[in-house]
Amino acid sequence: MPVFRGDGKDAVGVARAAVERAKSEGLGPVIIDTAGRTHIDEELMAELSSMKDKVRPQEVLLVLDAMTGQDAVNVASEFDEAIGITGVVLTKLDGDARGGAALSVREVTGKPIKLAGVGEKLDALEVFHPDRMASRILGMGDVQTLIEQAESAFDEKEAADLERRLRERRFDLNDFMREMERLGKMGSLDHLLAMIPGVQALRQQIPMEIDPKRLRHMMAIMQSMSPDERANPDMIDGSRRRRIARGSGRTRQEVNFLLKQFKQMRGMLGQFADAEAKGRLPRQAGIPGFRT
Repeated sequence: MPVFRGDGKDAVGVARAAVERAKSEGLGPVIIDTAGRTHIDEELMAELSSMKDKVRPQEVLLVLDAMTGQDAVNVASEFDEAIGITGVVLTKLDGDARGGAALSVREVTGKPIKLAGVGEKLDALEVFHPDRMASRILGMGDVQTLIEQAESAFDEKEAADLERRLRERRFDLNDFMREMERLGKMGSLDHLLAMIPGVQALRQQIPMEIDPKRLRHMMAIMQSMSPDERANPDMIDGSRRRRIARGSGRTRQEVNFLLKQFKQMRGMLGQFADAEAKGRLPRQAGIPGFRT
């Protein structure tokens, strides 16, 4: 998108010039990203107050870090009193913070939380849903958001093809790699697990650590295989395993472990497919490509 920087000396002047440029070129909306601060000072408040008077924005959103807890509430309160905000963007909700600050910010300022940041990528900004956040805070998950994210990441036609391949026992490492890539588009696994009801309570009883590095290592190993090798993992003999290990920068033991785990997973998926075909498991529509 077009970015207007100006001379960078006068923040208020740059903001006004940016709005005028947008009007002259028929662009909109205009997002003014003001300087961030780790603490509140009079100079910052005066600058923001002047900018608001000169630019007359429709929205004044304050970005808060959910990890800071009650400090976020104090910052929101002071900014609202000095500037007058219209809403809040709460970030880092994919981390350890369960979102308790969201309740306090809304109560203290009376202003709505409009957006939630759940990652570092461009698609990790969500519309904030109070009821869904309440479910997460209570450990009840957020199935609706999980479904929406899955629907955006999984193409319906591709999901149907995947299901057919599973039923026909033709699921191979090419399919597995594609599904891993799609899963990566949905965000961190920790964030996804937090949306599943009961998982948070289970993780408190049985510590489960998900190492994103290990997932990247698995991808590197699969990407070091040829398409034929991914389609026919049984053809990967000792010399091929050594080559794949060198190409991926991983150990031969890691390559062996991945192939062993994939073989076990494929066997388990085949058993589910057989059971469903015999009517032992119900087919329930929901997330594309997923059945329970």
